[in-house]
Amino acid sequence: MSTTAPTTPGSLAAVNANGPVQALLRRRGLAKLLLLAVAAAVLVPLVHAKWSGAPWPSDLTVDVSGPLGRTSDWIIDNRDSHWLFVYFLGHLSNAVVISVRGVYLLLLALGWTGVTAGVTLIAWRVAGVRIAATALLSFVVSGLLGMWVPTMQTLALMVVAVAASVLVGALLGLAAGLSDRLFRLLRPVLDTMQVLPAFAYLLPVVLVFGIGVPAALLATVIYAAPPMARLTALGLRGADPGVLEAVSSLGATGRQRLLTARLPLARKELLLGVNQTIMMALSMVVIASMIGAAGLGDRVYQALASVDVGAALAAAIPIVLLAIVMDRTTAAAGERLGANTAATGPKWLRGWPVWAGVAAVTVVLALVGRLSGSLVWPGAWSLDIARPVNDFKEWMVDHLYSGVPVVGGTADWAAHFTNWVLNPLRDGLTALPWYGTLLIVAALAWLIGTWRTALTAVLAMAAIGVLGVWKPSMNTLSQVLAALAVTLVIGFGVGILAAGSKRFEAILRPVLDVMQTMPQFVYLIPVVALFAVGRAPAAAAAVVYALPAVIRITTQGLRQVDPAAMESARSLGATRWQILRQVQLPLARPALLLAVNQGVVLVLAVVIIGGLVGGGALGYDVVTGLATGDLALGLVAGVAIVCLGLMLDRVTQPTERRTTGKGA
Repeated sequence: MSTTAPTTPGSLAAVNANGPVQALLRRRGLAKLLLLAVAAAVLVPLVHAKWSGAPWPSDLTVDVSGPLGRTSDWIIDNRDSHWLFVYFLGHLSNAVVISVRGVYLLLLALGWTGVTAGVTLIAWRVAGVRIAATALLSFVVSGLLGMWVPTMQTLALMVVAVAASVLVGALLGLAAGLSDRLFRLLRPVLDTMQVLPAFAYLLPVVLVFGIGVPAALLATVIYAAPPMARLTALGLRGADPGVLEAVSSLGATGRQRLLTARLPLARKELLLGVNQTIMMALSMVVIASMIGAAGLGDRVYQALASVDVGAALAAAIPIVLLAIVMDRTTAAAGERLGANTAATGPKWLRGWPVWAGVAAVTVVLALVGRLSGSLVWPGAWSLDIARPVNDFKEWMVDHLYSGVPVVGGTADWAAHFTNWVLNPLRDGLTALPWYGTLLIVAALAWLIGTWRTALTAVLAMAAIGVLGVWKPSMNTLSQVLAALAVTLVIGFGVGILAAGSKRFEAILRPVLDVMQTMPQFVYLIPVVALFAVGRAPAAAAAVVYALPAVIRITTQGLRQVDPAAMESARSLGATRWQILRQVQLPLARPALLLAVNQGVVLVLAVVIIGGLVGGGALGYDVVTGLATGDLALGLVAGVAIVCLGLMLDRVTQPTERRTTGKGA
C-alpha cells in the first residue's frame, strides 16, 4: 500500500507558486521556444529597422561570379601547362579514359552472344536460376529495342565506376572502422554527402575536368563511394568483441585480427555496401550523361530535350532492367553468404570448376557470335517502339490531357496543383521576411535537435542569401514542401494499410522493389507524357520517386511496435483505430521521423532534376550553367542546393542527445 505525506498550507503554496515554472522548465521544447521568442523580440525590431522588406537585402550578398569566372578561366588556360594538371589530374583523366575504353572494347570483343551468356551464367552462379533468367531477358530486351551499343557503353562505365567506388569507399571505411578519431571526422562528411542531390556532384568535376567521360566517372565515384565507406566502417566497428578477444588471446597481430576476424564478421555489411554502391553508381551514371557520359543516359537526356517520349522510354527500359539485374544479383549474393551447403548447393557448385565452366561457355559463345559476323545485336532483330509509344502519347494528349468529363484531364490537375498549391506556397515563402524564415528554421531545427543543429541550419540558409539566390531557393523550397506533403500523406496511408494487411504488403512488395531500383532520371518520362512540362510534373516525379522509401519505412516501423503494448490495448477494449492512433503511431515515432527525413532527401533530389522538364528555380540554373558553360551560374545554384539539402536534413532528422544531465 502506498502512503502519502501530509500537505501543509506552506508546502501547498510553494507548489502552487513554483510548480508551473518548474513544469515549464522541465519541458525542453517550451523552454527553447521561450528563449527563441525572447531573442526574436530583441533582434527582429533591430533587423527590421536596418533591413526592411521580404527579400534578402542586397547589401548582405556577395557577388562570386567574378572570382568563379576568373577561376574557370585560369583552369581552362592552365589545363595543358600547370603541373597539377600535367602530372596528376591529367594522368588521372587518362587512366579513366583508358579503363573505360578497355572495358568497352572487351565487351565489344565478346559480342552480344558472349556478354549475354557471361552475365547470365554469373547471375546463375551467384543468385540462382530466377535471377539468371531475368538477366538473360534484360539483355535480349536491350537488343530488341536497338539499345545494345548504348547498353554496353553504360555497362563499361558502370564496371569501372563501381570498382573505383568500392575501392575508395572500402579504404575510407577501413580507416574509419579501425580509428575512432577518423570515424568522428569522417561521419559528418558522409552524412552531408548522402543528403546532397546528385546534381551537386556534377559541377566541381566539370570545373576541373571539363565535359567528358573522366568528369562523369569521377562524379559517379564521389556520389557512390559514401555508402560503401559507411557500411564498411559500421561492419568493422560492430564486430563481436568476444570473437576479437578470443583471436587476440591466441596471439594474433593487428593485421591477422583484421583478416581473420573483423573482415569475415563484416562480410554482410560489405556486400550490402557493394549493393548500395552499384545502385547509386547506376543512378549517377545516367544523370552524368549531362556532362558527356555516353550510353543509355545520353539517349534519355536527348529524348527528353526534344520531348520524344517514345525514344526516352526505349532507352529507359534497359536502364531499369540493368538496375534490377544488378540489385537482385548482389542482394542474393548477400543473402546466400554464410548459408549452409544445403542452401547453396553441392560443393562443386561453389568451387573453381564452375567458374572455369562459366568462362569456357562464355568464350565459346563469343567465338560463335564472332564467326557469325555479328558482334553487336543484329539490326534486323530490333523493334522500333518509339513511334507507337509517341502515337499513344498523342492519343493521351487528345483524350486525357484535357476535357475529360467530371474529373478533368491531367493538364487540369497540373494547373490546379500549380495554382492552388505551388503558387501560393511560393508566394508565401517569397513574401515572408528573410529573418522570419531564419527564425522558423532555427525553431524547427532546435526543437528537433540541439543548438548546433539549429546553428547549422540557419547558417546554411544564410549562405543561400549571401550567394544572392534567395528567391529561386524559395521557389525550389516550395516545390519540395508541396511534393513532400503529398508524399507523406500517400506514403503514410499506404504504409499503414500495408502494416495492417500482409496480403496487401505482399502485393505491394514487387512494385516497390521495381520503383526503388529505377534511376531518378527515368521518373521524368511518364510525367512528361502525362503532364507535359512545368513545376507540377517535376513535383509529381519527386512524389513517385520518394514514395517507396516512405512506404517501406512506415510499414516496417509499425510492424516493429511491441506486440505486448498492442495486446494490452486490445484487452482494455480499444478499437483498431484507437490502437493505431494511441499505441502504434506514438511508438513508431522514430521510424516515422526517419521516413520524413528520407522523403525530404529524395524529393529534393528529383525536384532539382525537374529543372529538365520545366521545374525552374535552382534546377534550371544548374541545367543552364552546364548547358551554356556558365560555371558561375551553375556552381552558385549547386552550392545553394547543397545548403538547402543540409537545412532540410537538419530540421527533419532528430539529433541523439547524451543523457548527462546537461541541456541541449
